[in-house]
Amino acid sequence: MDRDAVRRSWERVADAYARQRDPDGPDAALLEELLALLPDGATVVDVGCGDGARTLANLGGARTVGVDLARRPLELARETAPDAALVQGEMTSLPVADGVADAVTAYHAVFHVASANHPAVYREFARVLRPGGYALLTIGSGRTDSVRENWLGTGEPMYWSTPGPATTRRQLREAGFEIEWTRTVDDPLGSSTGFVLARLVR
Repeated sequence: MDRDAVRRSWERVADAYARQRDPDGPDAALLEELLALLPDGATVVDVGCGDGARTLANLGGARTVGVDLARRPLELARETAPDAALVQGEMTSLPVADGVADAVTAYHAVFHVASANHPAVYREFARVLRPGGYALLTIGSGRTDSVRENWLGTGEPMYWSTPGPATTRRQLREAGFEIEWTRTVDDPLGSSTGFVLARLVR
């Protein structure tokens, strides 16, 4: 699936996806750890923000910016995170100025971009972060480049692409990050999901 096909699918599955997500699941607790590392009034850019219930709504005290490829998720996010600045855009070319963010979050997001473009995504994360800023993101557990048909029973396809966790960590380091930790937590959609926290060191 190309970028436009992924965007069209998200326009159509956004409501079903929002209904099936638990806004207080175990991966939401990772955001509390992230906030504890940030200064008061920090700016957090949530990439692939979706409806905002899992991430934007759980970043209390921070100035938040939500970026999503599709319009419908942003419409939902206006309800769940009314104080967030919301903008439509791509991960490989974020509509965010250089060096304005203390942290970037990307929950269940980067693996919907072709893995060949992941290094460009991580360079964009580095570009918008201040020195010493953090990136908290989901990483795939294995290598895949696949389409799931009838995702969530919606009749819509969805695309996954990941080069595997070791390659992802290497790509983050090449983009200027140092890996702080990796963890696996239960996903509210019924599987276990890996996360990595990385800090921008150059």
